[in-house]
Amino acid sequence: MLDLDCIAVHERLKDKFGEGASAADNGRLSVKPDRLTEVAAFLRDDPEFNFDYLNSVTGVDHKTHFSLIYRLTSLSRKQRLDFRVDLTDHDKPTAPSVTPVWRGADLQEREIYDLMGIEFTGHPNLKRILLWDGFPGYPLRKDWVDRDA
Repeated sequence: MLDLDCIAVHERLKDKFGEGASAADNGRLSVKPDRLTEVAAFLRDDPEFNFDYLNSVTGVDHKTHFSLIYRLTSLSRKQRLDFRVDLTDHDKPTAPSVTPVWRGADLQEREIYDLMGIEFTGHPNLKRILLWDGFPGYPLRKDWVDRDA
């Protein structure tokens, strides 16, 4: 399995979408939240990439902001790519859903919503998946306080 060079992918995204859709440094590729859906569709549909499989979406709380980490695999081209999306609003983090691009994002986005409170706009069924409705807050946030402790 080949890990793609982030700088080369960024240059390709820059050619397709212009400046500002992505950035790359120190081996990391970042995609702007407002361009996530179209970049995801491009990474899936472009024959050079053909990322037909979403391995995972992970949320990270940095106390000042959140990051979403996406891991993609092209089964036919035997290549992988990781990229991140930084969400600057820590109080009400929001990102577009990639469920229309990869159905496998459905449960992963619901889990992130349930445990971290990141809302995915356009998600077809965004509701809690592990905790019950009415659970106070989001327990994987670093500022979450257990009222029973």
